[in-house]
Parts: sequence; C-alpha cells; structure tokens
Amino acid sequence: MTDLEAVTGWVEGYVRAWNSNDPAGIAELFAEDAAYYGAPYADPWRGRDAIVAQWLLHRDQRGETAFSWFPVTVSPDLSVVQGVTTYPHATYSNLWLIRLDTVGQCREFTEWWMEHAG
Repeated sequence: MTDLEAVTGWVEGYVRAWNSNDPAGIAELFAEDAAYYGAPYADPWRGRDAIVAQWLLHRDQRGETAFSWFPVTVSPDLSVVQGVTTYPHATYSNLWLIRLDTVGQCREFTEWWMEHAG
C-alpha cells in the first residue's frame, strides 16, 4: 500500500465516522496512544478511549456534514490534507496534519479550521 492509499483510506474512514458517530468506527481510526489536537495549540485528547469519548461529546449531527479534500503532501511520517467542510449553517476551510503508524492508524492528528466569511 502506498502512503497516498493509506491516507486516502484513513480520511475516508474519518468521514464515515464523522457522519455516523459510530464509536467502533472512530476507535479503529486511532492508535491506542494517539493524540488528537482539535486546534493547533489546544491540549490534545490522549489515547483512543479519550478520543472516542471527546469526539462523541463534540459530535456533529449524523449526515449533516459534507467534506471535500485533497492531499497537499504525503510522506511516511506526516501527511497534510486540505479540505472544505460544509454544514447547513456554515462552511470551513481545513488543514489536517496526519501521522499514521505502520498499520494505518493515526498516532497524531491536528486540525486547523477557519470559517468562511458570509
């Protein structure tokens, strides 16, 4: 599997989990000791169980989100994805920093997001 295939599979899994809020789907995305930064300088959610719990506390409504994306850079250590998230009430530009392990689970995730004006 190429690094691009791994990142594509991971992002597709993330979008499925985002739109379903399925705890098992969320959990399979992340390594046991992963760190999830909901904002670049925020304290991360640490560990798979904490990530699932915090995700569900901050979840979006099922199926309300559309996400389009493309890879900016993909490497064995760090991949960067640029995307656009569309909700019924707002649109956001996103930049995701993704560090996958050798089995395709995320060990560190950082999301940057900015709301579109208007």
